[in-house]
Amino acid sequence: MKKTFAKISIGVLLIGCGTKNPTNDIATSLPIVTAIDLTQVKEDKVPVLINPGRFVQDTVKYYIPKVVQGTYAVSDFGKFIDDFKAFDYEGKELKTIKEDTNIWAIPNAKQLDKISYFVNDTYDIENTDIGTPFSPSGTNIEPENYVLNLHGFIGYFDVLKNSQYALEVKAPTSMKRTSALQKLGSDTSTDGTVTIDKYLAARYFEITDNPMMYGDLDVEEFMVGDIKIVLSIYSPNKVHTAAKIKETVFKMMKAQKAYLGDINSTPRYDIYLYLASGDEDAPMGFGALEHHTSTVVVLPEQMPDEALASAMIDVVSHEFFHIVTPLSVHSEDVHYFDYNNPTFSKHLWMYEGVTEYFATLFQVNQGLVEEQEFYDKIMDKIQGASGFDDTMSFTEMSENILEQPYASNYINVYEKGALIGMCIDILMRQESNGNRGILSLMKELSLKYGKNKPFEDDKIIEEITAMTYPSIGEFLKTHVIGKTPIHYEGFFKKADLEVIIEKVETNYIQNSGALIVAGNQEKETIFFTELVEDNSFWAENGAKPNDDIIEVNGTKLTLQNANNILGSTFQWQEGDDIEVKLGRAGEEIIIKTKVTKSFTKGKKLAITKNPTKEGEALRKAWLKG
Repeated sequence: MKKTFAKISIGVLLIGCGTKNPTNDIATSLPIVTAIDLTQVKEDKVPVLINPGRFVQDTVKYYIPKVVQGTYAVSDFGKFIDDFKAFDYEGKELKTIKEDTNIWAIPNAKQLDKISYFVNDTYDIENTDIGTPFSPSGTNIEPENYVLNLHGFIGYFDVLKNSQYALEVKAPTSMKRTSALQKLGSDTSTDGTVTIDKYLAARYFEITDNPMMYGDLDVEEFMVGDIKIVLSIYSPNKVHTAAKIKETVFKMMKAQKAYLGDINSTPRYDIYLYLASGDEDAPMGFGALEHHTSTVVVLPEQMPDEALASAMIDVVSHEFFHIVTPLSVHSEDVHYFDYNNPTFSKHLWMYEGVTEYFATLFQVNQGLVEEQEFYDKIMDKIQGASGFDDTMSFTEMSENILEQPYASNYINVYEKGALIGMCIDILMRQESNGNRGILSLMKELSLKYGKNKPFEDDKIIEEITAMTYPSIGEFLKTHVIGKTPIHYEGFFKKADLEVIIEKVETNYIQNSGALIVAGNQEKETIFFTELVEDNSFWAENGAKPNDDIIEVNGTKLTLQNANNILGSTFQWQEGDDIEVKLGRAGEEIIIKTKVTKSFTKGKKLAITKNPTKEGEALRKAWLKG
């Protein structure tokens, strides 16, 4: 998973949903027949019908996922289920008991023929006080577009988790549709207006691992080497097209394949891009959620072409690199994931951190960015990590990620987690005279384990140490298991790099990654902090600390719309006319000007003045090896 706030870095582990001791207490082995009817949507609710076959138990339970793998947060998709009913073979309604938000018990299960219910979408209520899932794992139900993350529509029976699923999706024939799930065929009505698409999933895991999108889509299919890429885009106002984004995706994925080398890949990869309009009921959880052979992305539609291309590279490349970990290298907690009572691995530093590091490093390795831009991204991550508890054990945080204080530090997996990957990479390059790095380690782990064989959570660091060098084990023990902060400059020094202070370009709500705005919950306002004095654009235009930001370009700024409005500043271009209304001690201040670049004083990573042959060789192996 990768979350973003416009251009600020702020990932899914869908590996397996089997149980360590699968049960088989059923009368038949026929597939569970499921049906989603997009032609009968009422009040943004989709009817779902489940026919599980005959049971031999007196009571069974039906579950809708509480947690989706990799989001590391409670989603409670059961909250979006209405009018749950069970019927016997004569069509009479059976008694059901709702045990909690996500579980329904059905007594007299031997008489159960089918269940039915309606599914509400999550996108159009994200701005309410109802807790909703991260947008790329959520659902959209509207006439023009359906985001079918199937874990939001289809659940599982406690005794049938490993059964096959036969899924039918009924929709108007005029709708475009793309699916990562195996399609068996389609039936069209005699008048040609309705089509029923038929899919097959080998087990419930494949239901959760294969999203779909139906509606007014723009679709491009193209080859990247031996991988077929299917790019499906929904842009409600037709601002962006698949053809326009295709070249960015092609260039990015070609570079990723070259970087990964001989790591096995999939013959097809789907990218589902939902572009949020910015309206009040549009989703605002920007980022992506990865699956084995696809990813779902949500980004703002108003992003300019260049900004969208950059975001796609950052976000989608992260998701694609998950084919290494955790899709190929993962623990038992991931492999035997329980959607309603999950346990979590200790190794988010690997799953999300190393993945994010790969998504950053491959760009300089393959020449998509210059070295200095890579160094700047590393410094941004150091700045981002500084906002979290630097003495928190990463393994302890990972294992307890749903609980506080660990949950509020989750975003640090994309900051310090990536820096952990960088440090291991530099150490391995140094120890091996440039011949081995963290990518080669992950390849070796992939060969040893792979997608069907999990590692033991408590033993993997010991194994990594044995496969590499004592220095790697000591680093992991001290800085990943332990609580000792990392002295990054010591690692930079090995590669003849140093941190200097100089004038650096920044944006309009940050100084080198540090926010210059804050919220006042009591007054329900957003205001400038003292850092605004070091932001050249605002300082030159007269903004001062503690000024409330009342309006931006005619739109009132509130705590509720702050992400959207302030995020739009990342789309400001030099020469744009802007008008910002401030409140200062009861006085109204108007800033009406044209956008110029903004600068601040910041830390920058640069090559030392007196580089050595050893440092230069290590740096070359690190960045280009």
